[in-house]
Amino acid sequence: MKEINNIKLLKRKVGKIKNLRKFLFAHFIKEGGYMMYPNHQGKYDVYGIISVHKQPCTFVMGTRKSNSIFIKQIVDILNAKRLDKQNNRQAMKIINEVAKEVENGRKYILFPEGMYDNKKKNSLYEFKSGCFKICLKSKVPIVPVVLIDSYKPYNSFEIGKLKTQVHFLKPIFYDEYKEMNTKQIAELVKNKIAEKIKEVERKK
Repeated sequence: MKEINNIKLLKRKVGKIKNLRKFLFAHFIKEGGYMMYPNHQGKYDVYGIISVHKQPCTFVMGTRKSNSIFIKQIVDILNAKRLDKQNNRQAMKIINEVAKEVENGRKYILFPEGMYDNKKKNSLYEFKSGCFKICLKSKVPIVPVVLIDSYKPYNSFEIGKLKTQVHFLKPIFYDEYKEMNTKQIAELVKNKIAEKIKEVERKK
């Protein structure tokens, strides 16, 4: 109940982009926690996912960017995790905390690219394999998430109607990735996201 109220508060504080079109392909797991791994395009990404996700969820992000004005509101309201990439001990502590929480039913978003810039748009950067340690520790499903044009609301100069898309792909369950290492899992998730981006781009 607290997380639901926090998400309602977030929507009031951040507001809503008008004429935003959302496409939701949901293959949701009915019970238990899972990790969502989206491509990263800009400041709007987290809110875009949360606004169409059917259940309460939160996210992990780097400490440096978590204190910007827009992002700080979301971090504080959703009790998100700040991960210091320069501090291995702190980073491992956060990884263990998130693994325990998703094992107990919480849903988390983590961006495996770890960065974005204004030139990136719908392309992909390397997926950091360390992000997938959480899954191997907790044995929870992985949900690849595809963001299309999510950079436009805050990372472009476009005006008028804005259309972004959020695609929740079919979950990858533990039995499907338990024999893989983190690098192999990262490639698997990246390839699924890349395939969906190509599919959507062809239809534009």
